[in-house]
Amino acid sequence: MVKKSNLICVLLLFLVINGINAEDPYRFFTWKVTYGDIYPMGVKQQGILINGQFPGPQINCVTNDNLIISVYNYLNEPFLLSWNGLQHRRNSWQDGTYGTTCPIPPGKNFTYMLQAKDQIGSFFYFPSLALHKAAGGYGGIKIYSRPRIPVPFPFPAGDHTVLAGDWFKRGHQRLRHILDGGRSLPSPDGLLINGRGWNGYKFEVEGGKTYRFRISNVGLMTSINFRIQGHIMRLVEVEGSHTVQNAYNSLDLHLGQSASVLVTANQAVRDYYVVISSRFTSRVLTTTAILHYKNSKIGVSGPPPGGPTTQIAWSLMQARTIRWNLTASGPRPNPQGSYHYGMIKPSRTIMLSNSAPWINGKQRYAVNGVSFVAGDTPLKLADYFKIGGIYNLGSIPDKPRTGNAYLATSVMHADFRSFAEIVFQNWEDTVQSWHIDGYSFFVVGMDGGQWTPASRTRYNLRDTVARSTVQVYPRAWTAIYIALDNVGMWNIRSENWARQYLGQQFYLRVYSPAHSWRDELPIPKNALLCGRARGRRTRPLRG
Repeated sequence: MVKKSNLICVLLLFLVINGINAEDPYRFFTWKVTYGDIYPMGVKQQGILINGQFPGPQINCVTNDNLIISVYNYLNEPFLLSWNGLQHRRNSWQDGTYGTTCPIPPGKNFTYMLQAKDQIGSFFYFPSLALHKAAGGYGGIKIYSRPRIPVPFPFPAGDHTVLAGDWFKRGHQRLRHILDGGRSLPSPDGLLINGRGWNGYKFEVEGGKTYRFRISNVGLMTSINFRIQGHIMRLVEVEGSHTVQNAYNSLDLHLGQSASVLVTANQAVRDYYVVISSRFTSRVLTTTAILHYKNSKIGVSGPPPGGPTTQIAWSLMQARTIRWNLTASGPRPNPQGSYHYGMIKPSRTIMLSNSAPWINGKQRYAVNGVSFVAGDTPLKLADYFKIGGIYNLGSIPDKPRTGNAYLATSVMHADFRSFAEIVFQNWEDTVQSWHIDGYSFFVVGMDGGQWTPASRTRYNLRDTVARSTVQVYPRAWTAIYIALDNVGMWNIRSENWARQYLGQQFYLRVYSPAHSWRDELPIPKNALLCGRARGRRTRPLRG
């Protein structure tokens, strides 16, 4: 493995080669990834631990901080981490999906060099290979505003991370075997809050004080609803956007989504249920944690408060109430509303339709009739070294196609600095959740039925929220606006991990012909080279 002393040399190269601003602070992390016994649902399982922890260590940082994360892989198989919601400005090399980054071999080390460039908010990291996510390996990311940037609420008395989602008692290898055999996964066995089952985790509060709860849905298959018994939640942030501070009794979070709420401890001194329950499932799954008031002598009792179950209209109406706070500052001092996204005319419309075809006698999932299969070399390396035969641009159309679905290493072209409209059309009977790496986009509209050009008359072109993960309801559509201002190879995927694994994803190649450091950082000096890129030498990039 790489000696820790070599990290300083790597960092110096990173400073010189990648032109990082020396005024931005550095935060160093050393993570050891191992297998270990966990008991999240009372049954012994093999989990993926980081520094012996499940969930993994919390990352706390400030806008523009540089994050130097040295990962040692002690598993018996390759491993890779991705950073849900971090935009990696000009630096898709660090994105941590197989299309951009070689996995860390067993017994080896790789140092990620990230920057929380021009970002604030609540995010999470997770293992992106195979079904590793089903074994843990995930953790929270908090990006705080810089001290001189105003935040639209008083500093809370505490800041709690809530990593919630569904869970299987089967190990990740067994789940992968099911999918590789062409079958669908069974229903999850339950839900977890911060790696614990029923009443297994405690959040402590003090009466009269206000606390921030950062909730992320880190599950594999299931939308969830979050609520706290007897307490109102005030939504303040969604995936890096400050929101209009509406009050909610409960809040839906779809796969891969994150949000922050403020909760004031203004009830009688006792314990209360913190509840998550499944949404849109035939069997409603529920689990709880404890909101413990300091000095409380009274525990929780009775059933936890119920929430919505299968109601689509309820969820859609709530989604439409989540709005951008136009007067609040984001990561910079200027108000969020100073960016008038609704006044920009898109130069291109991309329509993406998900489907569940059978190909070669096996269950697959597809986008516009193309089911993604990974090549033998990461796409970003194939692009950089000009290795042919890995992928073809245009291997996925930008509109739904008729005919049988097929397998391909699908990559779509996009021009740097273009402004696009993307419409997600869902004709299936399940909620879809879509994520775009490297970007935050504006959710301008969602509704039932078929999207048509006339649907644009119902767009919110003033104060919709900007985020990186969005839901599409059954037999419905969702439309987004996106400024393609970040050069790189970026994964667009289903956050339903079984669907992603079986092909509901592709890569968007945002291209600049300038090949300049101003548009994209050079390949890292410590980049792992695998597949047909192994043994090749890097070339200089123009400044």
